Amino acid sequence: MPHRTPQTRSHGSYDLPGQILNYSSSALVQEPAADSIRHAPVLLKEVLEYLRPRPGGFYIDATIGLGGHSEAILEASGSRGELLGIDRDEEVLSIASQHLARFRGRYHIVHANFADLKEIARQRGFTESDGILADLGMSSLQLDKAERGFSFQKDGPLDMRMDHDLALTADEVINQYPERDLANLIFQFGEERRSRAIARAIVRSRPVHGTRVLASLIARAVHSHGRERIHPATRTFQALRIFVNDELGKISPFIHSAVDLLKGGGRIAIISFHSLEDRIVKETFRLLTQECSCFPGAVRCECGKRKVLKVLTKKPVLATEAEIHVNPRSRSAKLRIAERI
Repeated sequence: MPHRTPQTRSHGSYDLPGQILNYSSSALVQEPAADSIRHAPVLLKEVLEYLRPRPGGFYIDATIGLGGHSEAILEASGSRGELLGIDRDEEVLSIASQHLARFRGRYHIVHANFADLKEIARQRGFTESDGILADLGMSSLQLDKAERGFSFQKDGPLDMRMDHDLALTADEVINQYPERDLANLIFQFGEERRSRAIARAIVRSRPVHGTRVLASLIARAVHSHGRERIHPATRTFQALRIFVNDELGKISPFIHSAVDLLKGGGRIAIISFHSLEDRIVKETFRLLTQECSCFPGAVRCECGKRKVLKVLTKKPVLATEAEIHVNPRSRSAKLRIAERI
């Protein structure tokens, strides 16, 4: 399967310097009040324990979402702590700003991809940060809105773009990609062992439009009788979402950029929700803990490796049973933490 990075139509960047920006998009202006959105940031207690927000500290939430983690970090960092929040999903930013309204003047929210973290941080004075967080999961707002196309629980278009500036949609992948490429991406990004049968059924049924139509088609293709632990379309939907948004390709570069922005003793926290993400986080942390690997008798280092991180979590931190009971979404969350040397 040929590699490709989703293209954007334009680079839309909104900066909210400690206040709610009046968006021009009617969809955003009509967004419900923050307190009407059910919001439960996962592993919040553990994130705060490891990041250790301090008075006057500088923190970055690279995937601010609805602002739950950011709100707690600002609360814990006293009256002088500052936060830079980034998210590629423009639709959540006004709600995040509402959640943070009482911290006016202490936060900036930027519509951008965390792949551009280093430049965004440089522009806004966060080049020496005390802590950086990324929650790689989806927000309840994204899942609950049928028109976003992320969930097959509600009927909606096959969109799945986290950023509407992206040109590629799931509809284009489903209806235009060759069967072999479709099967490969479903297997690679969804870890779906029945990917060939699913791709074959999709191609034979084209055109396929709508999330429920696709989900039903997949269930028939794998001869599902409703007895599986998860819906048979779950892994395919995951694969499409990851592919459309090029989610995995940006994790490792983001971590490298984030580590460069940390002060000595500063910490990076990454929350992932499936094995593909967690594997990349674990491996990138491991690479950044390696020492020079040159021959012991070498006059000077040629490999360029420097140990810049100390991993604080040998195994990922998982949600407690109490949190899972309150917030089932946290069941699959995995938190890894490392500290800048």
